[in-house]
Amino acid sequence: MPAGEQRSRGLRVLVADQKGRRVPAPGVARWLARVAPARARGVVSVALVSDATLRALNRDFRGVDRATDVLSFALNPEPRRSSNPKPRIPNPFLGDIVIARGVARRQAASAGHSELTELRVLALHGLLHLLGYDHERDAGRMAAAERRLRRKGGLREGLIERASNRRRSGLEAFARDGRRHQAISARARGDALISICPSATARGHRARGWGPAPVNVGPRAGKQ
Repeated sequence: MPAGEQRSRGLRVLVADQKGRRVPAPGVARWLARVAPARARGVVSVALVSDATLRALNRDFRGVDRATDVLSFALNPEPRRSSNPKPRIPNPFLGDIVIARGVARRQAASAGHSELTELRVLALHGLLHLLGYDHERDAGRMAAAERRLRRKGGLREGLIERASNRRRSGLEAFARDGRRHQAISARARGDALISICPSATARGHRARGWGPAPVNVGPRAGKQ
């Protein structure tokens, strides 16, 4: 089997760089093929690209001019969420998962795990988007699926859980700082004004993703 390729009975995973050259990454390809849902049938490509390349894609498809961590480009822009249709041709192409290598390295360091682990976190998130999940609109279905599959694959947390935990920690820290500020302001002036401005999210065309941020990580601020 060529380097950078892994197939299971249902899913075939190809890993390449931004020039389309196969990358020997069995730790990503074999892992993703193993943990993928049973209904994931066909071919998926995982492209490991530079931050600049993903920034350009994020800008062109989602109108967000910054590098994000992962984008998914489904062959069908609105794939069915209930089940993967029975393929009419062998190994139908499901789409591309594009990962920014530099962002992945930095997020791995921040999370305290290896780059390989981070690539798995991002690849799983991207695959679920290709299968039609949308954490912005599916009332927690994608989060539940990601949690179940990352446990199957031995990951400590998924991308959605990480964002939720960071958002919760950020709001808790904000509340603590706010209460402290209120107390100080009350002593100094007798009142205080505290406001929370949630970050806006931008919905992209075809591309779905998750944009990294220090505290608030917005779904599809860009996609899977």
